[in-house]
Parts: sequence; C-alpha cells; structure tokens
Amino acid sequence: MNQKYYLIDKNVLPEIFSKVIEAKRLLQTGCCRTVYDATKAVGISRSVFYKYKDSVHVFVEKDQQNIITIILYLSDEVGALSQVLTLISSAGASILTINQNIPMNGIAPVSISFITLNMEMELEELLQQMEKLSGVISVKPVAKERG
Repeated sequence: MNQKYYLIDKNVLPEIFSKVIEAKRLLQTGCCRTVYDATKAVGISRSVFYKYKDSVHVFVEKDQQNIITIILYLSDEVGALSQVLTLISSAGASILTINQNIPMNGIAPVSISFITLNMEMELEELLQQMEKLSGVISVKPVAKERG
C-alpha cells in the first residue's frame, strides 16, 4: 500500500471536502453526538461523509518543534500498537501522546503525536515502514506542527 499524500489549498477543492472535515470536527469535539447530526449540521449526506471521511484530513503547520500527529487503524491483536511504538522510538522520535479507542469490529483507531526533530529517517520512510507492520491496517498523517 504505497500511498502518496498531497497538500492542497482548500480553496481549489470542491466545498464537499471542507464539509466532511467540519463534520469530523463536530464529532471529535462532541458538538454532535452522531454522524447523522454532524452531516445534517454541515449540509451533506451520510453517504458522502462515509465516502470521504478516511481520506480527507486537516494538515496544520506552525513553526519549529517538528511535531507530527498520525491516525492509525490497527487490527485488534496483541502487540500491534507495541510494534508501532517501537518503530517510532527506534527512528529517534519522541512520543508525546497516544490515544487508542476501544476496538470495534476488530479494528482500533489510534492517534499518536511525536516529535520528529531527532529522527534518523525521513517521515515518509517511517510511515511506509509502519504500514508494513503486522496488524497495521492504515496510517495517515494528520497534523504537523512546528512550535
């Protein structure tokens, strides 16, 4: 699964992508409790939300400390998260936060933020290695901050 990611000015994209991101924000912040409520609030259908929700993410860049946040989907199997954390650590990154949700249907969503300042490999290489780990279903970079 050799995925490529692009940074694109939201002004050149169809408005639907911004609405999907806003619906995701409403759900994450608790402003809306259900997908139905969030999609209704932003004016899109649930089918559009489900079609794009895993492919559209906000990328935030600030100034200096090199903090990256990724979202992973892991199989609910022993050691899956441990392998990811070991890889991040062995690359020279410092983990700041880990948030693992309860697995549903055998899949656990996990977000991890880490400092890349002292990493000994490129971020893209790290993400590619992560995707190859047993139990890793997908990896998506979400935010990069420099502070």
